[in-house]
Amino acid sequence: MIDIDNRTSLEVNEPFLQTISHSLTDKDIELIITSNAEIQKINKEYREIDKPTDVLSFPYDEMPMAPLGSIVISHDMVKLKAQELGHKESDEFALLFIHGLLHLLDFDHEVDDGEMRNKEEELIKQFDLPISLIVRTEG
Repeated sequence: MIDIDNRTSLEVNEPFLQTISHSLTDKDIELIITSNAEIQKINKEYREIDKPTDVLSFPYDEMPMAPLGSIVISHDMVKLKAQELGHKESDEFALLFIHGLLHLLDFDHEVDDGEMRNKEEELIKQFDLPISLIVRTEG
């Protein structure tokens, strides 16, 4: 199950997100959709980076029955990137959700040997989504 806290006007396709989530984990996930201003505060507090970002992931400690973790997505960044890249906001949101979910599952593109990129590519093909977050930032 995905516990969604939508603090914006973004319409979320919850059944699609559930399908993506269940393809990777049976654990519950907290999903917060917020503004650039709020995600910037969170980014500053937890990562000491004083600027907005598109997605943040906070894995929880592994315990029986505990949720996998929290994903925070900026609606402002979803709108901006979707417009910039010429695809739907719903597709951009799904890409960020997948990216955040993979981080919750211990993938880390900054230190791995392409495993996260490969998994992201597999999922975007499976769910018919546009180019992945990792691929476009490596370009």
